[in-house]
Amino acid sequence: MFNLILFGPPGSGKGTQSEKLIAKYHLKHLSTGDLLRNEISRKTPLGLEAKKNMDKGLLVPDEVVIGMINDALDNNPGVAGFLFDGFPRTAIQAEELDALLAKKNTCIDVMLALDVSESELIKRLVKRGETSGRSDDSNEQVIKARIQEYHKKTASVADHYKKENKVEMINGEGTIEEIFKRLTDEINRLMKIDNCD
Repeated sequence: MFNLILFGPPGSGKGTQSEKLIAKYHLKHLSTGDLLRNEISRKTPLGLEAKKNMDKGLLVPDEVVIGMINDALDNNPGVAGFLFDGFPRTAIQAEELDALLAKKNTCIDVMLALDVSESELIKRLVKRGETSGRSDDSNEQVIKARIQEYHKKTASVADHYKKENKVEMINGEGTIEEIFKRLTDEINRLMKIDNCD
């Protein structure tokens, strides 16, 4: 099993590259947002717990999110691996995820971080805002704040996996195909090594 975290600031092309990686390597996409919506719509105990917090404007507790990830892992025994998207967001979540995966005799093999300059991110998001209708994509000040927030929040997760030599910075500029090739070259190299030892 090959498990990876794809990281990147808003506008880094994470969504586009996730889809291509999932298709190529037959990975199961684990997006915490999708998991939450699914559990809530099915009115599962975890979904009801999450909804209670969300209705109060609170973050969903880590143990609820970890519970959903646990269920997703158990419900997909035959997959080649998982691509984690939007999780972990903190060092504590990374530790909890590592502990959960260890119980299942697997681990995070790599955190691939798309490295894109702020000027390029702003350019991409403003362009996306012209067609997406998303108000947070059309205001440069809001975009800059989102990028800063990303770096502030996610630096601790990168530091966590750097201690294990599991972070690979990938140049996220160029064409979609050029970036995809850089990602797949790195994944192909790592698939020959068992990082879970």
